[in-house]
Amino acid sequence: MILFNRSNVKNIADADIVIIGVPDESKSHAKRKGSSKGPDAIRLASNQTEFFERKGKSISILPMRGKTDNKRVLDIGNIQRNQLYSVIFDLISNNKIPIIIGGDHSVTSISLHAMGDALDKVGLIYFDAHPDFVSSTRDYYGSVLADSAKYLDFDKSILIGTRSAEPEELENAYKVGLEIVTPLDIVEYGISHITKKVVAKTGNKKYISIDLDCLDPAFAPGVSVPSPAGIQSADLIYIIKQAISKGIVGMDIVECNPDFDVNNMTASLGARIVFESIASIDMT
Repeated sequence: MILFNRSNVKNIADADIVIIGVPDESKSHAKRKGSSKGPDAIRLASNQTEFFERKGKSISILPMRGKTDNKRVLDIGNIQRNQLYSVIFDLISNNKIPIIIGGDHSVTSISLHAMGDALDKVGLIYFDAHPDFVSSTRDYYGSVLADSAKYLDFDKSILIGTRSAEPEELENAYKVGLEIVTPLDIVEYGISHITKKVVAKTGNKKYISIDLDCLDPAFAPGVSVPSPAGIQSADLIYIIKQAISKGIVGMDIVECNPDFDVNNMTASLGARIVFESIASIDMT
């Protein structure tokens, strides 16, 4: 079993941050199969690219901003989809911060259900090329927001990276007042302006969900449903780090598909997102 080398405690009671893999794509309709391999691909990439070996010692790289040396992290390995609700509910109830790695994006519906039951409604930052707000079909990776609506505070939620939306998805978003930031908005207004808006809007009780297809395929070719004209990788990490530093209850990273990756660049970027996210979580 592959685990993150960054896992530095041995039990949940001692952890602040708990990493959970969910290697499941049973709710995906994508023609490109393979996202169930995402959790282990991201772990392996982290262990291979974020540590140097010299004179018998393993030396970790440092984050661009923030610190990891004061974070107690546990990787509990992979679990089954039907175990995720109880795991997340228990972690949240014990003041732990879960980081879920999928798998297809429908795992977010389960996480938000558990978050809602434990904490009441939460704000959501949803990075995705697609709104995933289909309501005419339910219980799949394209209906995450429709399936999770009762657990979300839409006034404190935002979609980022949207550029491949179905008409009914935009209609559903407009009905609930869900703000959408496209890659063109980032180009027009600048990353600093957009990030300040995201932080101000989403408050201190928020969940962050990252579908790696929010990125341009030039940065993340190994995803299940790629879409041109996406976000740049540094911009994504900047928004995530700023948002996390202002309060987070949990996050996930999904849709890494190593069967379509190029030189492991998507898995390595996913690993870097996990690393930089941990570094920016405020444990005080």
